Amino acid sequence: MSRVFVNFAIEYKVLRDFLVEQKRNARNSKNFSGYTVEEPWNEKWKTECRKCVQMFAVMIGIINRITARASGQLWEFKFAIEEGVPLLLTHGSRDNSRRLKLLRKPIQNKPVYEWTTDNILTFLIHL
Repeated sequence: MSRVFVNFAIEYKVLRDFLVEQKRNARNSKNFSGYTVEEPWNEKWKTECRKCVQMFAVMIGIINRITARASGQLWEFKFAIEEGVPLLLTHGSRDNSRRLKLLRKPIQNKPVYEWTTDNILTFLIHL
């Protein structure tokens, strides 16, 4: 069974929970997990997160208005890209006024897709 790392800003943990629940209702064999930061962002956490990301086959990133300020989320993206982990970016909201307008490095040139079961499953099937 392939494992999917769900990348999200902690303020939007509910979106991660929704994605995991959506997976349970979908037709796929992937195991979704998110590594929630329960302590201040530091080198120890980066080391643990690095080990965790390396165990996953793919990363799904939930993009929202605060992603540009979410240093932990951006670091996870950077590390996944450096490691060659396939990455799917999805909007955390269908409301355009609540979407992030300008992506920062390391994801500034990556496409962001609508969050739909079909988009996610299509991405996972083609791995």
